[in-house]
Amino acid sequence: MEIKKITDEAFRKYGKVVQGYDFGPLVEALKKTPDYDGVAYEPSIAELEATSTAAELKRRTYGEQPIQVGYCNGVNYKLNAAEYHKSSEVNVAATDAILIVGMLQDVTDGFTYDTAKMEAFLLPEGTAVEIYATTLHYAPCSVGDGQFKVGIVLPAGTNYPLEEAHGDWEDALITAKNKWLIGHAEGGLDAGAHIGLIGKNLDVRE
Repeated sequence: MEIKKITDEAFRKYGKVVQGYDFGPLVEALKKTPDYDGVAYEPSIAELEATSTAAELKRRTYGEQPIQVGYCNGVNYKLNAAEYHKSSEVNVAATDAILIVGMLQDVTDGFTYDTAKMEAFLLPEGTAVEIYATTLHYAPCSVGDGQFKVGIVLPAGTNYPLEEAHGDWEDALITAKNKWLIGHAEGGLDAGAHIGLIGKNLDVRE
């Protein structure tokens, strides 16, 4: 799979590199978070949210809205699913990582999506990107044999358990608060997940 640079023109429709911040404090705190053999996501970590970087992201990127700062760490090479939020997500790389992204506008009325439309981008250590609400994404991928560690910044409450039942139309994609998910049949997702990704379960090693 071709891996492009996050600074390539092709990334502009998915998001933008976040500039003018000191990401050092958050990156250093992320480096101290655990390693995992698989993929682990924690939506809110007090030590990350206590950094000066988090305070600036809340004030400037999210316009003083409450935010949560967590991490997605581990070893991963495959797409497995695509999710989106009704808000931007900021990814802060404490290691090199690869992001596989696509456009929500390409999802069909039946909530299927062809994975051949997705693109992969290298997110270098120390770099942060804002992923737009219209961008399909999922867990980052490893570079080589290494562990990836990526900070995940979202509006407070995102990805927490639902309080109500959801069913028809786009509602069927809601798997957590502010999280809409389209899975791949080979993604190993929980029963009940909407399986709508067609084509290959993308692998960044291929």
